[in-house]
Order: sequence, then C-alpha cells, then structure tokens
Amino acid sequence: MSDELTYDLVVLGGGTGGYAAALRAAELDMKVALIERDKVGGTCLHRGCVPTKAFLHAAEVADTAKNSETFGIEAEFKGIDIAKVLEYKDGVITRNYKGLQGLVKARGIDTYFGTGKLVGKDTVEVTGEDGNHTVKGTNVLLSTGSTSKTIGLEVTDRVITSTEALQLDKVPNSAIVLGGGVIGVEFASVWNSFGADVTIVEGLKHLVANEDETISKNLERAFKKRKIKFKLGVMFKGVEETADGVKVTLEDGSTLEAEYLLVAVGRGPVTEGFGFEEQGIPMDRGFVLANERLHTGVGNIYACGDIVPGLQLAHRAFGQGIFIAEEIAGLNPAPVVESGIPRVTYCEPEIFSVGLSSAQAEEKYGKDQVEALEYNLGGNGKSVILNTTGLIKVVREKDGPVVGVHGIGARLSEQAGEAQLIVNWEAFPEEVAQLIHAHPTQNEALGEAHLALAGKPLHFHS
Repeated sequence: MSDELTYDLVVLGGGTGGYAAALRAAELDMKVALIERDKVGGTCLHRGCVPTKAFLHAAEVADTAKNSETFGIEAEFKGIDIAKVLEYKDGVITRNYKGLQGLVKARGIDTYFGTGKLVGKDTVEVTGEDGNHTVKGTNVLLSTGSTSKTIGLEVTDRVITSTEALQLDKVPNSAIVLGGGVIGVEFASVWNSFGADVTIVEGLKHLVANEDETISKNLERAFKKRKIKFKLGVMFKGVEETADGVKVTLEDGSTLEAEYLLVAVGRGPVTEGFGFEEQGIPMDRGFVLANERLHTGVGNIYACGDIVPGLQLAHRAFGQGIFIAEEIAGLNPAPVVESGIPRVTYCEPEIFSVGLSSAQAEEKYGKDQVEALEYNLGGNGKSVILNTTGLIKVVREKDGPVVGVHGIGARLSEQAGEAQLIVNWEAFPEEVAQLIHAHPTQNEALGEAHLALAGKPLHFHS
C-alpha cells in the first residue's frame, strides 16, 4: 500500500457495522479501505456477542446434564472445566474470525491495521505497525464502536467488566453483578449454571427494565426459581476490596460480599481521540449525531453502530452498515427503523421482543386503543417437551395491526424472526392467524397467540 490512496469509501472501525458497510460497498464495485486498530469483527466477535453466547450454550449443556433425570437419561454432572470452556469459546471466535478475514480479502478491500484519525472531511491518517498512511475517501464512515462503562470504578483483579469476565480462568465462587440489563442477566445466568452464588444489583424496579413489564416479572420469577438473587430499586454506593474479594455498599446502607464484582451498567461510545470534534462532527455526550439517513451533516461523512444514539446491538450496526453502502451507491434504501429491530437477551430463559411494550403502545395510542394478549407456553407442545415455562405476548392497536411481540422461554430467541416480520409489515392478528405454523414447534406459540387475539383461541385457557 502506498502512503496516500484515494477510495470511494473509507471505513474507520472494523466492527459489525464497519465491515458490513465495507463488504456491501465492495460488492457494489466501490474501492474500499477498512481501518481497524485491533481485529476485524470488533467487540461483537471478539469480546461481546459471540463469546458470551458460547458461554451461554456451555451453561445450557451444564444445566441439561444436571437435569437429565427429568428426561429419563442417566447422566452424571462432574463439574465445569473452565479451561476447556475457554478453549471452546476461543475456537468459535477463531473460526468466525478466519471466515470474516477471508471475505474481506476476497472482496478486494484494503485493510489498514492501526489507529485512524479524521484530519479532514475526506482524510484519515493511520498510525500503525506497518507505518503511517494518509487515506482519502470520497465518502467516510465513522464506526468506532463502544466499550464497557465503569462509572468511575477502577478495573482490578476483583472488579471486572464483561471483557475480563470472558477471560476468567476460574468459575467464581460468588459474584455481585452491578446492573440488571442484558449483559448483567446473561452473565448472572452463566455463572449460576456454572455453580456460582450470584446476586444482581439493579437501581431500577425490574430486571431487564427496557422490556415489557410482563416479561421482566417472568424473568424475576424464573431467576428466583434458579436461586439467582437480586436487589431491585436500590442504588450502588461503593466497593472496597477485601482479602477474599469485594465488599459492596448500597445506598440503603446494606452491604454485600462476594469474590468478584462484575460492572455491567451498559456501554459507552468510543469516539475520543479520533478527531471527530475537530472536523465539526456534531456530538452529544460522546455520541455522534446523525440524521435518519445516518449522515452527520459534515461533508460526505456517515456514522453507524454504537456511536450513534439508539439501541446498541450488533445487528442494528450490521443493518446500518449495509444501508450506508447502498445510500452512497445511490440505491435509495429504506432507512433502518429503530422500533422494528428485534432485541434478544440470551439468559435462561431467553427473551425476545420487537416493537412496542404495552406501556409504550398505551402512551402512543391511548390506553383504550390498545389490546394485548398473553399466550402461556404451557399450551405449546414443544415447550412442554423442552420442560420450559414462559409466554408470548402480543400487543396490537385496537382494530389495527400488531405493534409489539414479546416472548420469554427456553430457546425463544429463534422466534424473533417471524415476530420482526409481523411488526415491520404491520400485520393484523387475523392475517397471522391464517398462517400455518409447523407442529410441534415453539413457533406455534406465535400462531396460537395471534389466533386468540383474532378471536378464535384454540390451545388457550383464558
């Protein structure tokens, strides 16, 4: 690579949104440069979604072994070999990483490994191990991702974030999880399955407080049954390290002690030091502001992923990256609609949701203009086979389309696909009720819920 090259698109950040944009742009015959200071794939592949879900699958296998007698299988659970779990997790990452590297290379994308800084409205300076480069782009995409928030706490051997938790070479005897959102409940679920004593501390009144309240309450009941403890509606005050771990103090004066404190209070944008503000990029609390077409209002500079306010989800970034490439190519794609993005929490039981909760729908349409129905998985044959409990909740505008679909239960993340189609295509319950859902599947639960909401309940007890 020469010291200065011009591209149709320069992508700053090779995470999910950045590499998606690069791959799609190359597919559209653009000359593309991808700048990444770590590894292509970003947080999701190396320190987030993928390794966490590998842990969660290992946890599911552990729980299946422990409960094998329920299914008439004589199996013995001997414990967790964390070294082999880490090996399995790293193998999953490596396989995906090699595949992604192959795709980038096959598409002819020039990859610069180093730290990029925006020094002009079309120019990025890259400082890397292979020297310094000046990369110019007719279009520039900012996609520098996010990192774990620590609320001012110093990360130590005992006070850790999800990044360190994924590298622990032991199963904690006990852990306090600060934060009852997606990351917090997923790690609490894993560690509980691995045999740890876990307590979640959440300042809001429910776990996964962004979900429909019905879902949150069901998760709380499930966690109580699993003996995962939690303290809700109480704020964290401070932590001190002890000889054996940590001592956490809460605002109500109570204290908790454990071997580790996992700080899982969300993620913040990684935008400092990249020259964004110097080039006039609009910012707010570290986030890059962009319009619905993900343009920053400066030159031909776009932004996507976790640095843009909204849902911090890898698949949101992926969709936005594709959108930006097609926007630059003049294909006039439909913008990514935030409310139609599926959301999944992979704890046990799993949670999925698309669209509005009951409370959100009532606020938008009026309480008397919203109908909601809950279908208990006790009426679903496959869920009974899996020995899971939970429900599907459907929210509709009265005499109108479905505006929200929510679910909780083992393996229900796989139902987010049809739920997304229902909400985004503004389907009426009566239309979904006409579809035939394969038997016996958990997918039938979606069909049954819509049958009931359409006024013809079958496997349903009111």
